[in-house]
Amino acid sequence: MLEKIYKTRFNALIFLFVLSSVLFIGLGKVHLFDWDEINFAESAREMIASGNYLRVQIDFEPFWEKPPLFFWLQVIAMKLFGVNEFAARFPNAVFGFVYLATLFLIGAKHFNKKFGLMWALMYIGSILPHFYFKSGIIDPIFNYFIFTAIYFMVRSIHDETHNKRWAVFSGIMSGLSVLTKGPVGFLLLALTLLVFVAVKGRKYFPSLLNILTFFAGFIGIVSIWVGAEVFSNGLSILWQFIDYQIGLLSSPVAGHKQPFYYHFVVVFIGCFPSSVFALPTFFNMRSKSPYELKVWMRSLFWVVMIVFTIVTTKIVHYSSMAYLPLSFLATFYLFNVSWGRQSNRKWLRVLFLIIGLLLGSLLMTVPLLMVNKEILYPLIKDPFALAALQLPVNWTGWEASIWLFFLIAVLFTYFLLKRNRHFKAIAVIGLASFVSLELTLQFMVPKIEAHSQRSAIEFYEELSGEDCYVTTLGFKSYAHYFYFQQPDDQNEQRKNKQWLLTGDIDKPAYFVSKITHKEAEQYDQLKKIGSKGGFDFYVREVGK
Repeated sequence: MLEKIYKTRFNALIFLFVLSSVLFIGLGKVHLFDWDEINFAESAREMIASGNYLRVQIDFEPFWEKPPLFFWLQVIAMKLFGVNEFAARFPNAVFGFVYLATLFLIGAKHFNKKFGLMWALMYIGSILPHFYFKSGIIDPIFNYFIFTAIYFMVRSIHDETHNKRWAVFSGIMSGLSVLTKGPVGFLLLALTLLVFVAVKGRKYFPSLLNILTFFAGFIGIVSIWVGAEVFSNGLSILWQFIDYQIGLLSSPVAGHKQPFYYHFVVVFIGCFPSSVFALPTFFNMRSKSPYELKVWMRSLFWVVMIVFTIVTTKIVHYSSMAYLPLSFLATFYLFNVSWGRQSNRKWLRVLFLIIGLLLGSLLMTVPLLMVNKEILYPLIKDPFALAALQLPVNWTGWEASIWLFFLIAVLFTYFLLKRNRHFKAIAVIGLASFVSLELTLQFMVPKIEAHSQRSAIEFYEELSGEDCYVTTLGFKSYAHYFYFQQPDDQNEQRKNKQWLLTGDIDKPAYFVSKITHKEAEQYDQLKKIGSKGGFDFYVREVGK
């Protein structure tokens, strides 16, 4: 069966297309999560509401953190499917197949079709990469452009023919990465090149003609937006964007300061099983790879991990660019073991078994604990978390069987590895992870979301269309903009929270606060109208 799948490229691509089509199931089943998912979807919604497709906005104010390409993709989806969760997540689900097809085709070209399919399954079967294809965050598409920019740069350096073509393709993809998330897209490519040259020698540095060809493609793409923005609003817009980007890298975002080893922990746990199987490639694994791909992938991995360890803001998906090289290195190791070029290391199989069993057992206990959540109440000291947990959500306990299935797959994979059946081992754990993650997204994540934020979001949805003001007290959120469908009413005072609390308002003002924040109690003019899931809801009527 497996041999028939990778017998031809057509068969493999059809298989990957069918597999990736599952990513579209349930895209709109869960509300968007604060902050990033809602933040980005709101920017796309405001493009549509304002008719301004050049400028990224939040609350109809310039949002200098991101360029517009990803939001353009969300806008297209929203034009097709409406302003909703499905549309916000649609671009990443589409790129799910693009990723799998790309990994397969690169692997098939430089190794063989079996390698390509192993790589695709290794990637989609890893935890965080899979989750991100079901999300509305920028990083999957941003990472794709960086990765393909680096791959085309590799081709331009190592190919004796058509190297100018590969250089311009690299420039185009790098330009698209910058239009997606900013200058860090070019920075990661440049640093990866410098690290590779430092390791392998100056002879691999691109020729002047290749560099000029690269920048022709790069500038041609970037100028599409920059040129239009500067033409419309002047050079000051460009300097404001660059200044914000520098500040973002040099100072931590509130609530996102973590220890220096944060990203290493995130990647090791979040990229299981790739993270385990990639380990031997970091310890003097001598096997050669076409175009020195192993060295390129190691260089990219370390650049990402070091850069985002240095950056003071620590957010889970900042290091997500490391997932691609890590999945390649994992596949490269297992591929070489299957061909007898590397030893089948017992310690690695045992580590895989331990991490897999621990991870699966931990996730299996979540629904079991939620069925008997009363035992957790005395352990929780945060009133907000306790109130959220106490919400009546229909956990049945059968959800644990999702991760019981995963545990069985881990055991089966271990025995396949022991018997040197590595391709079948990847197929089993990759597909089992895929199924477990999909079922988790369908049946567990909606219940987790109900505990975490749904009470507030449902309140905003109830107010949608009402002529009023809506804001939060004591915590940062983008949810009220998107789910209230905040209009651009041209009243700048609505952004002044003190005016909403004490000023001469012209329509009702609603406030959402966490029960741990007591600011609302200072204002007699606020009337408490409800409390649910750790949130308090207040209204101030006109004339109060």
